[in-house]
Amino acid sequence: MLFDIDGTLVDSNYLHVHAWQRAFQAEGLQVPSWRIHRCIGMDGFTLVQELSGDTDDAAGQRLKDGHSRFYRDTARLLAPLPGARNLLRRVASEGLQVVLATSAPEDELALLREVLDCDDVVSAVTSSQDVETAKPRPDIVAVALERASVTAAEAVFVGDAVWDCQAAGRAGVTSIGLLTGGVSRAELMQAGASAVFDDAAALSNSLAGSAIGALMVRTR
Repeated sequence: MLFDIDGTLVDSNYLHVHAWQRAFQAEGLQVPSWRIHRCIGMDGFTLVQELSGDTDDAAGQRLKDGHSRFYRDTARLLAPLPGARNLLRRVASEGLQVVLATSAPEDELALLREVLDCDDVVSAVTSSQDVETAKPRPDIVAVALERASVTAAEAVFVGDAVWDCQAAGRAGVTSIGLLTGGVSRAELMQAGASAVFDDAAALSNSLAGSAIGALMVRTR
């Protein structure tokens, strides 16, 4: 089981929106919040290019650094999403590996893992250091599969963004979408999700009938 963290397991997406908006403002760029939200979950440099056009590399790095700084300022507001901890522990109890397949930078990842407080059931973790370009490219999913020593057919990816579903699909992995990132059901399905649930709690209550259920049967 591969899990995105931001917006999927931890309620962080709108903190990212606010942090990016402050970073853009610090560079003299006015970017509407809704446009930023549409790009959350995308690779950081790709997000910058998408929202700031022809910004040079130096400005792009300042934007990324500013986002990280402003995000840390609001870290006290981070909280697990409903059912997130229970879902991870239930999946682990069924004999499936729990892999945190994220492209978050190491400092942000440390905050997320502390808030999630489930390291005892996590078998592997990825971060931004593992790939040159993150979602929607499939690279981070490929790294997660390698660390879990499984094939694409032996995994399911759970995420909240279209970029998660697209990355999983390009890696040949079945994906499940959650609405906790603020993206519509229709968009997640169009991006390739096999099913969409309100949140981790709803998914946990429907495991047997989901793509995860098929993996559970194979481990018995």
